[in-house]
Amino acid sequence: QVRLVESGGGLGQAGGSLSLSCAVSGSDFSVNFVRWYRQAPGKRREWVAHLASDNSTLYQDSVEGRFTISRDNAKNMVYLQMNSLKPEDTAVYTCYTNGIRDGQWGDYWGQGTQVTVSS
Repeated sequence: QVRLVESGGGLGQAGGSLSLSCAVSGSDFSVNFVRWYRQAPGKRREWVAHLASDNSTLYQDSVEGRFTISRDNAKNMVYLQMNSLKPEDTAVYTCYTNGIRDGQWGDYWGQGTQVTVSS
């Protein structure tokens, strides 16, 4: 079984920083790429940061230059560093990975963690 468990988040102030972590567990699981998604109240879920297997990254325009996605393969952790926070960054942030286990490709999601940014 593959599990993703987020931690971090909480309440931040505009202009401040918060960091999110995502622990990826599961025997014989090889990660292909990872992403962070977010869903604000009343809005559709959107991806905000993508980290490919070659360590290349992509970001939504709204977070480019402010957010940084990274991973520590030795610890099976994925991170999202969020700087220069804005109230519009308020959302539930969810970690996602695509990978292969026992010869089967699959998509896996965490449970999400709330980020609230006050003005």
